Order: sequence, then structure tokens, then C-alpha cells
Amino acid sequence: MNLATAFAASAEKHARKTAIIWGEEEYSYSRVRSQVDWLAHHLGHQFGIRAGDRVALWLKNCPQFIPALLGVLQAGAVVVPVNNFLKPEEVLFILQDCGARLLITDTESLKHGVWFQERQPELQFFAIEDLPAHPHSAAHKGPTSSRLAADLAVIIYTSGTTGRPKGAMLSHDNLLCNVESCRQVLETVDLDRFTIVLPMFHSFMLCVGILLPLITGCSVVVVKSLHPLKNLLEELVARRPTILPGIPQFFRALARSAVPPDFPVRLCISGAAPLPVEVLREFNRKLPFPLLEGYGLSEASPVVSINPIRGPWKEGSIGVPIPGVEVTIQDDDGRMLPEGQVGELCVRGGNVMLGYWNHPAETAETLRQGWLLTGDVGYRDRDGYFFITDRKKDMLLVNGINVYPREIEEVLYQFPGVKEAAVIGQPDPRRGEQPVAFVVSDDGVALEERALQQFVRGKLADYKVPRQVHLVASLPRNATGKILKTALREVYSRQA
Repeated sequence: MNLATAFAASAEKHARKTAIIWGEEEYSYSRVRSQVDWLAHHLGHQFGIRAGDRVALWLKNCPQFIPALLGVLQAGAVVVPVNNFLKPEEVLFILQDCGARLLITDTESLKHGVWFQERQPELQFFAIEDLPAHPHSAAHKGPTSSRLAADLAVIIYTSGTTGRPKGAMLSHDNLLCNVESCRQVLETVDLDRFTIVLPMFHSFMLCVGILLPLITGCSVVVVKSLHPLKNLLEELVARRPTILPGIPQFFRALARSAVPPDFPVRLCISGAAPLPVEVLREFNRKLPFPLLEGYGLSEASPVVSINPIRGPWKEGSIGVPIPGVEVTIQDDDGRMLPEGQVGELCVRGGNVMLGYWNHPAETAETLRQGWLLTGDVGYRDRDGYFFITDRKKDMLLVNGINVYPREIEEVLYQFPGVKEAAVIGQPDPRRGEQPVAFVVSDDGVALEERALQQFVRGKLADYKVPRQVHLVASLPRNATGKILKTALREVYSRQA
């Protein structure tokens, strides 16, 4: 069993049922399977894609993302979903790092094709608009995927503390294990309709928004736009989804909106970022269906834990481990800590990644004696519920997407006249956090905040651009010369 054969079995069983809803248009399982077959055939015959080759998807949310994902898997290749908010320079690093042979994207992004090919001559391109709406599957029957459960299926790039993203290698079995565990805890039945409001490249959506529903015979409602919220609510009422995964900022907005009494959702799942207790309380006060906080990370395919669907629910808790997953609290030496003691959350199970692509040292640091070291710090209570108290890694979460200060700092250092730079996170009620930069200029150089922001915007995704740049005379350091970001946070909090 692999992801491609699991979908094929579901599509055969539910051939006439709606698989994808996109506005007024509906895609049956039969139609999606035909597109998957066509693309798998096309990848092999036109582009020479073979088992194990890496194929990148650089796409905004669209219905074609799903047959593209499954078509690559059916061809036996490895899918590399790329953050569609990234700028070409950021995308190029990922394409080169994974050795991608093909980039599937839209015609708008293909304008960068020549620039990419000059830097990676072996790279080929396919415009997703060229995917036929109703291909004749009999004429273009794709290969039957022969990949083993243990084979590599997907590489999810997640930012590292060095500022360069690392590719978390997920096998077919990793994702199938997570799909089955999530099916159990969400009590999924084939009458469910899952809503996709988050980016499809995100590991949360990849597993819970796409693979889980389509392998279990559910329908997927792909939302065209989140703005304005009134239109989104109207679309949700019209399409009648039952399960709504999202991020805290989305649920804050939902709790503050006029949700109609016939809103069909039976369950909301908050992931990708910590859910503030006040958001949970406001949501539960105003809405009749539950909002469950869960926890996961790309290296775990990604779901690790969730508050039980039938309760009890604990405020501030990430819940209990999903079936087939173990979670422990360990100290720096790998010793298990008892309830109530704070340490690092460590995860073990069939959902844990194979390792990082081409990063054996980082893999060894992250996988210790079969345990995935998450970098998150917390504790377990007497009932077996887990709570996260801090993040060990120096990371920001902007709209649920990982942002590492080092990456922004490296770009700031490229600006003429910048002597030193440090980036911290500023709490933001809408986005979770926002990057804030502190910059020291070379002697005699006058820097401007707007110029620095524009420089970063030209090299990094917009959400990574510091919302404020503080020009300071010096940065606080310890005795060994390391910049004290805790001191910067204290200074900023006093000024805010």
C-alpha cells in the first residue's frame, strides 16, 4: 500500500461521488482519477520522470493542486510542495537543494522560468493550466505506482535555525499512518466535507485537508478566497462543509463574525500555531460547535496530538497523543521526566520522518534513539494532557508559518552600511507574531527603515519582512559576544 494506490482504491469505490468542490464547480472522484492518470503518464513520457525523481509544486490553492500531487505520486516520483509566498531566490534554493527535475506551477509563475533554468539547466516546467479538465484516461493510463510503504513520498521544507530551510523526508507509510490516526480521532465518515482555507503546501493541509478526506471517500471544499469574511461565510453555508481546519487567527475572526444559525460545521481544528486561551474562550462562548486545539510539526507528518473530540477539553493544552503516536517529556540527556516537570516534547511513532534531505548531522541531532526532538518545551499533567510553555528553537510563527530570524538577519546584513542585525518576534493579535528588526549601522552611515524593509521584501516572502526596524547604536551581548535577544525583547516590550 502507498498513497497512490490508497487514493486509487478510494476513487474506485466512490467514482461518482464529489471529490472536490471549487465554487460552483464540482470534480467527481472519477474525474480527479482521470487527471491523475493523465498526469502520471505525461510525467513519464514527456518529461522522463522516473521513480524517486523530485517534482516540485509551486502553486496557489486551486483544484488542480490535488491531481498534481497525486499524479506525481502515481508516477513513483517524490512531491516537493513549495511555499507559494516565497520569492524566486527562495524557491531556487529549494529546487537546487532537492535536485528537482520538474517544476509544476501556473503560467504567472512561469515568467521566472528562464531565470530558474539559467541557474538550474536540468529543470523542466509544466503549467498546471495545461492539465486537461476531462482527459480520456483509457488513452493516457498512468503507471501503477509500485512504491513501497517505506519509500520516500514527500519532502516538506521547513526553516532551520541556520536560516536555510531543510527538507523533512516523509515516506508513504509516515503519511498513511497519520491519515489513519486522524481518521480515528476525528471520527471521519465518508459523508464529511473538509474545508481547505489554509495553503495547500502546508503539511497540515496536505495530510488533514487533502489526503485524509480523499483516501477515506470524503469531499474537499477548496475555498477561493478568505476575504472578505462575509463572502467566506456565505460560501461555507452554501457548500456545507462539516470539518473546518484552520489557524488561531482565522478562528478569532470567525468568533467575532455573524455566523448564521444554519452553519453546517460540526468540528473545528486549530493547528499550525498555538491557540490563545482567550480566543478559545471567545469561540466557545459564541459558537455551538467545538474548536479543538491540536499540535504537530512537519517532521511528524504532521499531527501529534489533539484534544479529544468528545472531551474533556483543557484550555491551553495541545491534548493527548493521537493513536499510534507516543509523546514524552525529556531532559537534554534523554531522560524521561515525570508529570508536571518541564522539558522537551519528544515524539515516536510511524508518523516520524525518515530524516532531513542531505542533512545527516541535523538528522542525528533531531532523531535520538527513535525519538523526534521537537524543539518545543512543555509538560504533561496527571491526566496525560500535554502543554507547551515555550519554544526551544528561535522561531517565529507568522500566520501559522515558521519564520526564522536568522534568515531575515542574513538578508539585512547584505544591505550596504548594515553592521549588525537581530530579529525578534512581536505578538500580533491577527497574525500571531510579526518580525521586528534591530539594526546597527556602520560608522557615518545613515540608514532608513523603509529602505531596509524594501530590500528585504525584494528577497524574502512578504510575511518575513520586519514590520518595524529599530535603528540602534549597539546590540546587547553576553560575555562571549552572543547577542542577547531576551534583552531585546525586554527593551521592546517596555517601548511598546
